[in-house]
Amino acid sequence: MRMDRRWPFDLSLITAAAFAVCSFLPVTSALAAEPWPTRPVRVIVPHPAGGSVDAVARMVTRRLADVLGKPFIVENRGGANGNIGAAAAAGAPPDGYTLLFTTTGPLVFNKLIYKSTAFDPVRDFAPIVKVSAIPLVVVANASVPVKNIADLVAYVKANPGKVSYASPGTGSMGRLVAELVQGDLGIQLTHVPYTGSAPAMNDVLGGRVNLSFDLLPTYTEHVRNGTLKALAVTTLKRTAILPEAATLAEQGMPKFEAIGWTALLGPAGLAPETIGTINRIVNEFLASDEGKQALLNFGMEPLGGTPEDLTGFMASELAKWRPVAEKLTPE
Repeated sequence: MRMDRRWPFDLSLITAAAFAVCSFLPVTSALAAEPWPTRPVRVIVPHPAGGSVDAVARMVTRRLADVLGKPFIVENRGGANGNIGAAAAAGAPPDGYTLLFTTTGPLVFNKLIYKSTAFDPVRDFAPIVKVSAIPLVVVANASVPVKNIADLVAYVKANPGKVSYASPGTGSMGRLVAELVQGDLGIQLTHVPYTGSAPAMNDVLGGRVNLSFDLLPTYTEHVRNGTLKALAVTTLKRTAILPEAATLAEQGMPKFEAIGWTALLGPAGLAPETIGTINRIVNEFLASDEGKQALLNFGMEPLGGTPEDLTGFMASELAKWRPVAEKLTPE
């Protein structure tokens, strides 16, 4: 009888607990299974709007938005050679709603050149996919009386301290290439760093700076219409986008090669499922005729590959450029 008197009380507790558990499980399961993305995704481009990197970022994000059905919004956050925008991306929650589309500057050169940055490109990012390879070009304002590298050497030696070059930033690939070229040719140019390719190009066009060492796509149309002169490209073979431009290898630097690249990453800790989804869509786009032609129009070629490919590539680039970067200090 004593057991019978306790039984209704015990049964009510068990029933209430079971109801609570059953009510909780479907909610948490539904949340866990909620597909990504459910709202707009921010893609930080740590370079000013108007350059070739920005243009390719918008092309890739349009494809992601088309396939996934949610807006992918490019946010240009230039400055400090990409450090400002990259730091913002690195510090974002790894929930898939903040990504980074960038180049060698924030991912390689800044780590080598600056004494400290607010992020580590290896530790603080989850690599997703390599996007494109980009030749660099040495261009001159149309008023500078040079047509090739030999002319440039003679002109600089005849005008010591008076010939300047623009780069998209102190730690940019353009600057490192310029330092290599000057060392090999035995000349000295005055460096004028900018906060991106677009403002650097504008000052070269306006004649405020004589030359630029930078990614080719930003300058292609201006070379074609004659407002700028391409003195050399940095690939071992001539590029199809500007076949008339001789390589540095053809002009006394036989083994010289330097190629920029773009990539898409997320904050460290990004879910493998999200990484896989983005990687698949971008690779499919890069392999399509549309994607190949679009990149060619920008003077680039598609790369693609796995997240692991990008991880290994970043490591190899850090090793390649470290000896050059160690000779430089931020200006």
